[in-house]
Amino acid sequence: MDPPGGGADRPAAPETDLELLVHGVGGTTPERMLGDPRTVRVTGDETAAVFRRAEDTEAAPGGRDPRGGPVREAYVWCNLTSGDGSRALWLLLLPFMVVNLAHWMRPAAPSRPRTVRLYGLLVRLAALTLTVLLVAAACEVALDLVAWQCAGARACVRRHSWLGFLEPAAPGAPAGSGGWWSAPGRRLALAAVLPVALTGLLWYLSHRTWRAYESHQPLSPEPDIHGPEPDAHGVERDGDPERDARGPERDDGPERDARGPGPDAQDPERDAHGSALVRPGFWYGRRLVARLRAAHTAAGLLTVAAAVTTPAARFDHRPGGPQVLDLLGWLLPAALLGCGAAVVAVVCRRGRSENRLDQRLDRHLVRVLPLAALALLLLGLLYAGWSRPGWRSAGRLPGDPAFGALMLAQGLIVVTLAAVARDLYRRRPDPRAGMRGLGGPAVALLACALGGVISGGVAQRVADWLDGTRALLAGPPVLLTWQASAIPSLLAVLLLLTAGLALRTARLARAERERIRHEHPGEPEDPSRTRAIAHARAMATLTDRAPLVVAVLTATTLVLGAAALAGALATRKTPDGAAHRADHLVQAVAETSQALGSWLVGLGFLLFVTWGRRAYKDASARRTIGILWDVGTFWPRAAHPFAPPCYAERAVPDLAWRMETWTRRTGGRLVLSGHSQGSVLAAAAAWQLPPSVRRRVALLTYGSPLERLYGRWFPAHFGPPALAALHHDIACWRNLYRRTDPIGGPVRVPDDASPDVDHEPLPDPLAYGRTLDHPLPAPILGHSDYQSDPAFTRERALLLARLCPEVPGQRPDPDTRG
Repeated sequence: MDPPGGGADRPAAPETDLELLVHGVGGTTPERMLGDPRTVRVTGDETAAVFRRAEDTEAAPGGRDPRGGPVREAYVWCNLTSGDGSRALWLLLLPFMVVNLAHWMRPAAPSRPRTVRLYGLLVRLAALTLTVLLVAAACEVALDLVAWQCAGARACVRRHSWLGFLEPAAPGAPAGSGGWWSAPGRRLALAAVLPVALTGLLWYLSHRTWRAYESHQPLSPEPDIHGPEPDAHGVERDGDPERDARGPERDDGPERDARGPGPDAQDPERDAHGSALVRPGFWYGRRLVARLRAAHTAAGLLTVAAAVTTPAARFDHRPGGPQVLDLLGWLLPAALLGCGAAVVAVVCRRGRSENRLDQRLDRHLVRVLPLAALALLLLGLLYAGWSRPGWRSAGRLPGDPAFGALMLAQGLIVVTLAAVARDLYRRRPDPRAGMRGLGGPAVALLACALGGVISGGVAQRVADWLDGTRALLAGPPVLLTWQASAIPSLLAVLLLLTAGLALRTARLARAERERIRHEHPGEPEDPSRTRAIAHARAMATLTDRAPLVVAVLTATTLVLGAAALAGALATRKTPDGAAHRADHLVQAVAETSQALGSWLVGLGFLLFVTWGRRAYKDASARRTIGILWDVGTFWPRAAHPFAPPCYAERAVPDLAWRMETWTRRTGGRLVLSGHSQGSVLAAAAAWQLPPSVRRRVALLTYGSPLERLYGRWFPAHFGPPALAALHHDIACWRNLYRRTDPIGGPVRVPDDASPDVDHEPLPDPLAYGRTLDHPLPAPILGHSDYQSDPAFTRERALLLARLCPEVPGQRPDPDTRG
């Protein structure tokens, strides 16, 4: 329970030293973080809060822990990324999260503002195609397979009694003898409820999380640091004369802001701070997400409207049809194209400001664009439902080429994105960067492939359910079937890659055994102990092989996707139909791949949801996928508004506010202690602090992926210049890691003028055999329990000693600061 009055409102306590702990992936409890069963929440809510031991809520002599060391606080943020089982539904939006990740994976790009803007534009367009693909897949299932094909075949309707009210009239029966809903256009209008509901659900989830995450205001900058004049942070100007002439209220560009401040239009890599994470508005994407949400919602509604109106318009264009319906058949598609062009224009326009806290919202755009798309959808439903004697549904729903056009557009976008990323990488080559700067395009391609495979697999499974004999229905578009059929080949390549990595790991483990024997001279050798330590070290190196895995997966996906598109366009048949007259072996492979692909997608979909639900309830299962999930949701929603929300837009302001208010109230010294993903949050929060506060804050990271993961895959924000700038800006920094840790590693700060950041690798286990201090075998800790190592306490004490010990003589009035 909270103490009376709340921790943040108590009178200033004589605290001089504070350690603020930030946990990592998987979450934990404040009792475990603080090592005390009695903890009290001093500030925050049920979602994220700061805790102390109950005995520390009262002022201790000198602000010291009675057991020695600084007063300790724990920031618990695990509820931002976990909760009840319904959170597993976010896993269904994995393609959206992955493409949003690609936005932040661009290479460092000094003096290339236009290319940076082009990179962001291409990622946003790829994200828009994924929204259209998802809604189109829902239209394929509801409108084509159910309403057009199955409901249009009397034999299929009789197999599924729940479709009885849609049954068409018997051949030769007089016009109008069927039910009111039997008309093809009315069946399509009724089935459109499903994709429209899906679009509405996505809008609702994005809007709800937008209020909970993007609307948390970051720490207000100091007036003397972020004043109206251009400075190191580029608050009022960012080097764009055209926008400066328009005024600050027209600030609309994440890529433009990414250039950094100054009249030379430099990007963040040329900024004195090395990273855009230092900017006041980086963790405040409220305006951009609202704009993108309106555009993507409108795109989803327009997709449904096009799927409903296109068949009716084709029928009305026949010779001898009613002139009014023929005219509407031209006007409505033209209006849909015009509204679609407006959607693309909104997505292309930049709407994110990082140089300042952009409080404005484009209210007219956010409201008018989805409402205009909804109005066109309603007109399309009314137009399609109009009575048309003689109109019957046969074959597939017109519009199959749309999936091919969508896949081709995605391929062109990804190839262009790869060329842009390669151009950016050549400006500042970094051998540590993942895939030599091509990580972003690779991830964007995987997002598109994942969306296509899921769409194809679900459509194929629904078609098999409706018509198991494959004799009544034409089935889904052949391209979707080709995409699902590529899954067995992809899995075969992954199995070969896994076998190769396993052999390499085994060889590395054998080599590590010799090193371990030399590291413990004079101790009796325990072969099983040696093998266990060597195996842990070898397995930890698999993280560094991630670029190879992604490269192989991307290349295979690109080849198989191109083959699927070419096969579908060339044959216009499913794989087994195309191989009908081929050799028996080719025919068997085609049939097996098509059947396996369909079932594997359905099975994988169910396993995905089941595992995701278990991961949110079981901590051990969550840690298995928590790394990639927490990395994906760490970044703001700059490319796709329907991606899972960014927890850092709540956590980073929380940490910055706590450090700012505590240091200004007490004038004390603070050690910001972050483990694993918590070290990334700690670094991001430290960047957000005013310089006067940074001088009183030391950074202690352990098991940190700052360089090993973030520096390699997000070089524009955590590359060597950014980490060197953080080392320069913060008072002091120390990093602990182990060779057995698969996540954490050295940060490799390229700065020779200051003390080293990286501690030498900590021994793991603490003792090889049984000793007086360790009479029982010491465990191999890997990524966990860094605080149990004596080096942790020693390095924390050294950081406090390096901080300036004196307390400022004059403190600001608490009422003037948040």
